[in-house]
Amino acid sequence: MGPDPLSDQDLAHLLERTSRTFALTIPLLDPPLARQVGVAYLLFRLADELEDAPLWGRDRRARALASFVRWLDGADAAPPATETWTALVAEARPTNDAGCLELLARADDVLAAARAMDAGVAAAIVAHTKRTALGMAEFVARQDERGGITLTDIDDLARYAYVVAGIVGELLTELFALADERVAAVRGALDTDAGAFGEGLQLVNILKDAPSDAREGRVYLPEGVPRQAIVDLARSDLARAARYVRTLVDAKASRGAVLFCDLPVCLAEATLDRLDEGGSKLEREEVKRIYQAVTTQHLRDE
Repeated sequence: MGPDPLSDQDLAHLLERTSRTFALTIPLLDPPLARQVGVAYLLFRLADELEDAPLWGRDRRARALASFVRWLDGADAAPPATETWTALVAEARPTNDAGCLELLARADDVLAAARAMDAGVAAAIVAHTKRTALGMAEFVARQDERGGITLTDIDDLARYAYVVAGIVGELLTELFALADERVAAVRGALDTDAGAFGEGLQLVNILKDAPSDAREGRVYLPEGVPRQAIVDLARSDLARAARYVRTLVDAKASRGAVLFCDLPVCLAEATLDRLDEGGSKLEREEVKRIYQAVTTQHLRDE
């Protein structure tokens, strides 16, 4: 018998435990998109946990990601069982974060929930998660034995941001198009900016988290590259992300899809402004104000 299905309540709980941002924005989507995007996020987050794994070194991360790809394909039941990523997690936890450990324990349920969706949706979620995991594995292979990594130049940074987040933008576009023929009609325009949508958000996170990442041996800001050049790349990507949102608006996409995309872009732009001012992150009340302002604006525009 397969794993128990992942209820909507289970899904909401896991989102809350692993991402306050997505726990806030995913419910804005209409059904069935909310469930599709929620399950997809959790699968991507599983790959991220294996790639990041602060308590593991390079070799265990690499073995886990290779097994994770086989698991997505339903081909990870073959021996040796000790080489499955779930066995590696059971043997030595990759993180001390309780929410992430809870997600890792429910992984089979998450994958079962994805596979229970319409065939086209399930195939898209699994295929894009697999692309991300394979790309992550390429960067893990470049780490030192303890798991530290230094990106070499701005192109290397852009490639990393695309692998871990740009592909998410491409998956979202596919799911939006499958759910709404109005979005499908502008798929070409959306595809032009989909990668930049996710990449820009990731670049802002990298800039924001650079000090803590460096303490853990991960230097994502390439040495010799002016910080302003990275800020400029992030702003360029966010401009394309804003164009992505405008394309959705012009296509009369659902209000939920527009809000789901516009909120993180507006938050990222505000965070980048704060970093330029010498600050580090937005306060909770500032996030609430931006949320209310964006929501009100789109209500007014309807």
